[in-house]
Amino acid sequence: MTLTADTLPFGRVSDALHVVIDVQNLFFQPTAWQVTSIPAILPPILSLLTHAPDTAAFARFIPPASAATAPGMWRGYYRHWDSVTRDRLDPGQLDVLPDLTDVAPAAPMLDKPGYSVFSCPAFRPLLRQRGITTLILSGVETDVCVLSTVMEAVDIGLRVIIAADAVTGGSPEGHDAALSILRTRFDQQVEIASASAIISAWSAA
Repeated sequence: MTLTADTLPFGRVSDALHVVIDVQNLFFQPTAWQVTSIPAILPPILSLLTHAPDTAAFARFIPPASAATAPGMWRGYYRHWDSVTRDRLDPGQLDVLPDLTDVAPAAPMLDKPGYSVFSCPAFRPLLRQRGITTLILSGVETDVCVLSTVMEAVDIGLRVIIAADAVTGGSPEGHDAALSILRTRFDQQVEIASASAIISAWSAA
């Protein structure tokens, strides 16, 4: 089905939570994990937040205190990325960009030790408490934390909508590949649309 200004493949959107994934100083500023394309996705993220600030949540990727405290294979991962463990980082680098939190100041902050937002212990209870049936996803990185969250959400039967112009990553090839796989292999469970198309279909109240 072709998307129009007011249509998504599976119809109107309700009972939704918009999760902004990892739009933090850690990925915005010049760090080892900087995603230089983040500025391009800020306007559509802000449009989604402005449309429904009370149905937003912010996810933050929280590295371990040190490589030595990380579990299993994460230990080697953080030995490689040793500049982003918390004993090396300015704590402010973990903060979500204030331009976003200013729009939705009451949005829950979901701190996660892994890629998926589901690795935050508070996330599933939040979904149950609010009766959430749909996740709208924006943020970084498309082929890592966004993709990981999508797959867990699909597994538990949630409707998943990705704001295509509001996600990005450090690898353009990885970004394109992730969206291509989701479009071709998960078209009956995942919708990919522009922020404006999502807003047109979303009853935020």
